[in-house]
Amino acid sequence: MTEPWWIAIIEAAIIINVVLLLFAYLTWLERKLLGRMQLRFGPNRAGKFGLLQPIADLVKLVRKEAFAPSSAIDLPYIVAPVISAFTALAAFSVIPFGPGWKIYHWHVNGEIANVSIALLLIFALGSIGIYGFIVGGWASESKFSLLGSMRTCAQLVSYEVSLALSVLGVVILGRSLSLTEIVHRQAEFLPFVAPQFVGMLVFVFGGIAETSRAPFDLPEAEQELVAGYHTEYSGMRWGLFQMAEYINLITLSALMVTLFFAGWHGPWHLGPLWFLLKLLGVLFAFIWLRATLPRLRYDQLMRFGWKVLLPVATINAVITALVVVWT
Repeated sequence: MTEPWWIAIIEAAIIINVVLLLFAYLTWLERKLLGRMQLRFGPNRAGKFGLLQPIADLVKLVRKEAFAPSSAIDLPYIVAPVISAFTALAAFSVIPFGPGWKIYHWHVNGEIANVSIALLLIFALGSIGIYGFIVGGWASESKFSLLGSMRTCAQLVSYEVSLALSVLGVVILGRSLSLTEIVHRQAEFLPFVAPQFVGMLVFVFGGIAETSRAPFDLPEAEQELVAGYHTEYSGMRWGLFQMAEYINLITLSALMVTLFFAGWHGPWHLGPLWFLLKLLGVLFAFIWLRATLPRLRYDQLMRFGWKVLLPVATINAVITALVVVWT
């Protein structure tokens, strides 16, 4: 069944605002957890337990002066953060978070857009989003921003290969590129984390690199004392880049829950609540990794990716294909 167009618009507006709220309080949760794990205080001044800190950050970004280099290339410089933020939000639109519901006489889907090639669409939007980071660094007319954008390009493009290969086994077992069909297949069979455990590990490492999380946060070069591709951005333009990074992390975690942990399915019929709990668990693991793992050098990072993740992902996909053909 398909839902009316006006219900789809309402659903899209609600989900976008929920994702933005989750992004805002993910920054608070990350700082709180990092403080707890490293035996120091997190945000504790703005509101009770620091719960108003994301709102204070938003007010600061909105009121902050939006300066720009005098030699910046105007149109690409302004459009780059918009592209990154748009593709990050659009990628979440095909993530299924529930089985669908019937409200009065209307059917409501469990995702904003039910696309038969949803998995390919997510990877395509992720590839387009990279252009926002690259163009932003290039259009800033700063050598530090340009170097940061080149590191970002090298890291994101290289780890996309491992990330794509890691899900081939899931596609073969699920017999579809539709995320909804993959979730239904796991309900009939078992969560794909069991037969695809190696693929899940490769997906985790590739996802950490794709979202530039520690220890793969090399686009931000500490030896240069600058932020990387967004060095010359301030105010809400910088905020859009920051939002894109966190929403990409949320989307990647939601995709991992969908592909490997059976989406909204669980022991009890809790629907989207199961999806949300699994999503928060994966996000907690990402924050935990940041708090405990050391930072790699650039040469160590690239050697790890090409010499370890890519061969393991390829072998995992080949073995899965052979098992499916044999059975």
